Amino acid sequence: MKNRTKIGGVTAVVTALALTACGAGGKAAGPETATGQAAGGDLAKLVSINAKDAKDLEPGGTVTLALGSIGPNFNGSSSNGNSADNSALHAPMDQSGCWTYDFDGTASADKNFCEDVKSEIKDGKQTITIKVNEKAIYNDGTPIDVRTFENTWNMLKGENKDIDIVSSGAYEFVDSVRAGANDKEVLITTTQPVYPLDSLFAGFIHPKVNNPEIFNNGFVGELHPEWMAGPFKLDKYDRAAKTVTLVQNEQWWGNKPVLDKVVFRQLESSAAIAAFKNGEIDAVSANSVTPYKQLEGTSNSEVRRGQRLFAGGLNLNAQKAPLTDVAIRKAIFTAADREALRKVRFNGLNWEETSPGSMMLLPFSKYYQDNYPVQETGADAAKKVLADAGYTANAAGVMEKDGVPAAFTISNFGDDPTGLAFTVTLQKQLQAAGMDVGIDQRASADFGKVMGSRDFFLSLSGYTVGPDATAAVKQFYDSNTNENQLGDAELDAEIKKLSAIADDAERNKAAMEVEKKYLAKYFSLGAVMSGPQISFVRTGLANYGPSLFKSLFQVPDWTTIGWEKKQ
Repeated sequence: MKNRTKIGGVTAVVTALALTACGAGGKAAGPETATGQAAGGDLAKLVSINAKDAKDLEPGGTVTLALGSIGPNFNGSSSNGNSADNSALHAPMDQSGCWTYDFDGTASADKNFCEDVKSEIKDGKQTITIKVNEKAIYNDGTPIDVRTFENTWNMLKGENKDIDIVSSGAYEFVDSVRAGANDKEVLITTTQPVYPLDSLFAGFIHPKVNNPEIFNNGFVGELHPEWMAGPFKLDKYDRAAKTVTLVQNEQWWGNKPVLDKVVFRQLESSAAIAAFKNGEIDAVSANSVTPYKQLEGTSNSEVRRGQRLFAGGLNLNAQKAPLTDVAIRKAIFTAADREALRKVRFNGLNWEETSPGSMMLLPFSKYYQDNYPVQETGADAAKKVLADAGYTANAAGVMEKDGVPAAFTISNFGDDPTGLAFTVTLQKQLQAAGMDVGIDQRASADFGKVMGSRDFFLSLSGYTVGPDATAAVKQFYDSNTNENQLGDAELDAEIKKLSAIADDAERNKAAMEVEKKYLAKYFSLGAVMSGPQISFVRTGLANYGPSLFKSLFQVPDWTTIGWEKKQ
């Protein structure tokens, strides 16, 4: 995930208790959100950013924010770099892409890069004409022009299997990319119409990132700021201190940022809490009751509450035995008491929500439907699933088949006590169903590496959620692109047709039907929760906080974030 939102591209993997997602405590400011919104709900209640005009803020200053992990692979378009933390790190310094979004997810052309985007359908073929901003350049001076678009297509279209992309998305339907009247006019033709338009070129890939070696390995330990374009630029990456410092980019042609400097620090949850209380960072998440109580009453702070753009909780690695057996995966879905898990997760946060039933859309979406594939749940029902598949209890009471027990671990990341309690609760639910389940404890900093290398059985993680399901349905459920390599030709054919459906409601309905069929057959991703986004923010920080689709890291516009003038 290279650009600031990537709504139109792949979704980023994120832990169930992500450091960047939530916080709580202090003096309340903005709307109090205690219940997840349903379709037709007031989305304004889910936004709280202390909005101010940039001209009314104090020029200069620094904002320091925490991330659960920094690196090691900084290519957010690759499988090993696809994380919400990586996306957040890049957001201020690499905004290259054609699209910007409103709070409700409405896409429009980002005129810093793409001044105009037009689409024409003729004889069943689509031509997209993009006028690129004449001033748009990368930090190394390379113009952002037709060569950027052509290279982005070539790297992401999925033809070269050695390139470790997350998903080819709609790029496989692009037939050609060529110059129009000049190199700043880009003509894109497709083999079939592509909708929505922001499925394409939500982020760019520099023309020098043009082979598998550079794409897969060239960003390991290296940020490559010369291949970026944004209002800030890299000043220093301190590997030892696990800190990234950004300063204003003098080559940026858009609005000048209010801040002089942005600092990201890699911190475990407990360290981030201490750092906020000590005045070392300017915002912190406390998405469980323990940090909530620790931060309550912190001076010079306020609370901003909203909706977290997240779906997940059950992320199964179907390529790792014994989870290669669909019966075990179905038993996990059946044994999980999602209501009990949410009670543990949201204890003390004044938040209630019904069980989410989709990995692709949140319940407030007008296109949402509940696709959770299990109706009858509980330990007995889960044991029956295994028994029907030929499993019997061994002497230890563990269900096994052909001498192979239903034994695996749940990966837990970070040191948040609620995160561990959440994991233990699920562990006990699965053990009651006859599964031998341990806990694989990892540091937050290991999350990207573990998920990218698929070094887990079951992870309490999920993905960021966008306003349209078209890209997500391919990423999660196409047999050619999903990480579990599960699927079939029939569903793949249905997915391929989706991008050609112009009507948003019809297209999303079809996408949701694909998810329903897929989950009922393969049981790979399960939505347990979404949750609130509750940020503990330093008093006076403006244009920061829960922003829905305007931003995935609570900064709607990095050029306007800054500090109120002191009275």
